[in-house]
Amino acid sequence: MIEALIDILVDNLLLLPFLFPTYLVLEAIEAHAGGALERTLGRARRWGPIVGALSGAVPQCGFSAAAASLYAGGVITVGTLVAVFLSTSDELIPVLVSSKAPLGLMLKIVGLKIAFGLMAGLLVDAFLRSRGKHDPSPHVSDLCEHSRCGCAERKGIVVPALIHTAEIFVFILIVSGLVELALHFAGEDALKSFVLNKPVVGELLAGLVGMVPNCAVSVAFAQLYMDGGMSAGSLMAGSLAGSGLGLLVLFRTHRRMRDNLLILAAVYVFGVIFGHLSGYLF
Repeated sequence: MIEALIDILVDNLLLLPFLFPTYLVLEAIEAHAGGALERTLGRARRWGPIVGALSGAVPQCGFSAAAASLYAGGVITVGTLVAVFLSTSDELIPVLVSSKAPLGLMLKIVGLKIAFGLMAGLLVDAFLRSRGKHDPSPHVSDLCEHSRCGCAERKGIVVPALIHTAEIFVFILIVSGLVELALHFAGEDALKSFVLNKPVVGELLAGLVGMVPNCAVSVAFAQLYMDGGMSAGSLMAGSLAGSGLGLLVLFRTHRRMRDNLLILAAVYVFGVIFGHLSGYLF
């Protein structure tokens, strides 16, 4: 067991050369595109779900947090917010990259999340317009400071990238240790037969777990999937329903609790349904 844990530590240390450059690039993109993202989403209110689905696909939880703040400020529509939430992959793609997952797999995940996010966003906005629900007028007064992501308080991109890399590294190390313990005491077959591998039930459970407002949840999903601990449908359901810090920011910045709960329910239902459908495409 000690030797196995040492091997896990060594393997995870080898992930750092992949993780840090990934987060460095993502921090650079966010630092230089944050204002442009807000302006673009504000001008494309009717067709915002298209921009939202594409923007959310960037593996950075800051986009979902920013989208929640923009929605609370009336800049973007409900459909745009749902599109961002569903397309957001948080740490899933960086971890898959560091785990040397096939490029085709990652492209399929991102492509499906964009398509499903766009579809759901357009449907939500069309439904609300048919019910006479008009888009709110913008009333933004620097809502970004309520996202609590901390990026705005740090100078440059190196330090945030280092902090993010360290946080994810520690989490991966813990998850890997727990997976190794489970394999040691229960056996690999027991882990692979866990409920997340079962159709329908797996997607329902993964969707619930994925909605936990923490970017690190998608890291666990990536690790479980790569280790054979969950099905492709469950992975997609959890990733679609998961929006990183977005839901947390939504409930902190938007005062209409009923609207927040309806958005929460919509993201979960769409995530489970699209996740189940995705299982047939892998």
